[in-house]
Amino acid sequence: MRLSQMLFVTLREDPAEAEIPSHKLLLRAGYIRRIASGIYAYLPFMWRVLQKVSQIVREEMNATGAQECLLPQMQPAELWQESGRWETYTKAEGIMFALTDRQQREVALGPTHEEVITAIARDMIRSYRQLPLHLYQMQTKFRDEIRPRFGLMRGREFIMKDGYSFHVDEASLKETYADMDVAYRNMFRRCGLRFLPVEADSGAIGGSGSQEFMVLADAGEDEVLFTEDGNYSANVEKAVSLPPDAEPSSYTKYEKLDTPNTPTIDSLVKFLDCSPTQILKNVLYQAVLDNGLTVLVLISIRGDQDVNDVKLTNELTKLASDFGATTVLALAVPDAEAQAKWAAKPLPLGYINAGIEDAYIAKVDKVHPKFLRIVDQTAVDLQNFVTGSNESGYHVVGANWDVQYPKPKLVMDVRTAKVGDRSLHDPNQTLQSARGIEVGHIFQLGSKYSQKLGATYTNEQGEEVPLVMGCYGVGVSRLAQSAVEQNHDANGIVWPVAIAPYHAIVVVPNIKDENQMAAAEKLYTELNAAGVETLLDDRDERAGVKFKDSELVGIPFRVVTGRSLKDGKIEVVKRATKDSQDIALGDVVSTLKQWVDEAIEQ
Repeated sequence: MRLSQMLFVTLREDPAEAEIPSHKLLLRAGYIRRIASGIYAYLPFMWRVLQKVSQIVREEMNATGAQECLLPQMQPAELWQESGRWETYTKAEGIMFALTDRQQREVALGPTHEEVITAIARDMIRSYRQLPLHLYQMQTKFRDEIRPRFGLMRGREFIMKDGYSFHVDEASLKETYADMDVAYRNMFRRCGLRFLPVEADSGAIGGSGSQEFMVLADAGEDEVLFTEDGNYSANVEKAVSLPPDAEPSSYTKYEKLDTPNTPTIDSLVKFLDCSPTQILKNVLYQAVLDNGLTVLVLISIRGDQDVNDVKLTNELTKLASDFGATTVLALAVPDAEAQAKWAAKPLPLGYINAGIEDAYIAKVDKVHPKFLRIVDQTAVDLQNFVTGSNESGYHVVGANWDVQYPKPKLVMDVRTAKVGDRSLHDPNQTLQSARGIEVGHIFQLGSKYSQKLGATYTNEQGEEVPLVMGCYGVGVSRLAQSAVEQNHDANGIVWPVAIAPYHAIVVVPNIKDENQMAAAEKLYTELNAAGVETLLDDRDERAGVKFKDSELVGIPFRVVTGRSLKDGKIEVVKRATKDSQDIALGDVVSTLKQWVDEAIEQ
């Protein structure tokens, strides 16, 4: 393609809307253009990148025997109501664009397609002989992000590959899950990315287990905890670890102490000159369930630890059926306004203990009358601990479970793992931290959706049983921007060769020089014929402008028909390393062909 004929507009300054390097560079280099908040147009350069990423994804999926299809973007509410996720996606997470059509039917733009694919399986799969089956698609998804940001990283409209597999049992699912693990590693490796597979929380998708694939980058929204030996890695939402050992309490006698102005752990530690590991912290949460019931949850946890809201939400979801519900719509520490709706009397915030009376909860409609009391594993064995007194300005010391306070029956791991914690698999390994961008996620769904939507098959014994399912997603447009976030320098983008919009750009410093133009035209034609996708910068611009633009857009190899031409040579510059060398005119095509092939085959 000739640059003079392309829609090619670059910017010298960073756009005000962009916060991270990849977003700035994609806008400056003319790859994308913002249309509205979280909505972007993919311009010609970007579309070529996306096509290349899509092709790599497609090849790896097809190699596993998966079949490509295309599912509807508009989905009826009835399917989501059958699965029980309509309230979650339209109210709790609130990320689904829902609307009512002219026939007064509720429909939504698909953020994901578990319900649709399960409905298809329900209608078309009858026998175990049809299994296993794996279908996938690549299309635009829609999510009503509360705060769209970072360009294609968190938009309201994006391109995604999502696949769904159906099986006779968990053993068959695990085989496909393992195949997807390999396929995903191949995809990201072929795209030239440095990535880390990590244990992950399954979130609103659900299922028995899942794994994320994180592109490592400072701008990543996720924190990943891992061990140096490579045997453990997990999203911080999912990570588990051994906390530091608790220091023995210096208190042997139970008593109430005057501790003014000590509502926080830090202030209490400073006042009493004690270790936070000797403190029992009690954190109050308000959970709103999908049946409209509010449950007040009291978490008792060691003073040096923090509650992991994702882990807590998952545990409360498991308990939702005890309250006649199926899921948690919202979880938060109740502020003064929230407390006013259910508190019978002012709460001693900062001084609450595990024995706080249920009488603090007023008899209010749709509010459970008792605290749901949970103790974290870090606090189970505390002895002679320090904790609140249920009276502002006072704490108690030397307290013990089942002496001063009944130990909660619900014991759970709801703590946040931290950098420096010891690893469960090897206590000699400590957790380290990195930032990551999630570009892929694979799930073992089990029979969650098939049971709710009635998707069954007849097994060899003639029994009708629910299908076992898996789910596998890749953020195609997010992956493309992640590559930029991981590969750029002060001058612009440094595309991995396999997904660069073009492999090479022939730059003509002076288009009025007949020799330069003739050599450039020849190279442009021969390189493209050899399979080296090549641009020709034939614009009537200064050489410096052309060089800056070629670096900004990140084309892997720059071919310059400049001063060396009089000696029968051409300057070739590698974008990634800035290495420059003069190559004989007759050897340029074969050399570049070799470099491109080697880079793509890695």
